Amino acid sequence: MEGYLFSLNLWYISAIVPISLEKYLLLFSSALEFKQKKNIMINLIIDAANDKIFFKIMAENKSYTSEYINNRENFDKLVILIFKFLNENKLNVNDIDNIFVNQGPGKFSGIRASLATVKGLSFTNKINVYGFNSNHIHEKNYAKIIELFNNGSLTKNLIKPQY
Repeated sequence: MEGYLFSLNLWYISAIVPISLEKYLLLFSSALEFKQKKNIMINLIIDAANDKIFFKIMAENKSYTSEYINNRENFDKLVILIFKFLNENKLNVNDIDNIFVNQGPGKFSGIRASLATVKGLSFTNKINVYGFNSNHIHEKNYAKIIELFNNGSLTKNLIKPQY
């Protein structure tokens, strides 16, 4: 059995490790797995300043999008729509590293609802928030927002709505 101590057969390793230490090994291995997964930066972009409420997740070379009609009914359930969008893409709010929100100019109600929702998510889940302007977006090219973030052009937790 001692020759298999360093093998990848985990059932052999747990048979050798005393039961009192087994829970610590499981915690350690799950922490390593979490550390490896967390190296991917996951960004959520929310734009409710135009005719549609737009959500986009950007992580490495992957992106997921969803659009909803920009109306009062959807403002009232904006948080539900965000969680539904995340669940459809097999993500949790805790997986999000940064939220980028359109702070205008645009539709007053959309901007107000999205800013309030994002501030709540940021406060409760310790997520970084960055505001961008409508003029940063051309033809729904939201990759430009990540480029501005990487260049340091967006300020963390500074939201200045422009209605």
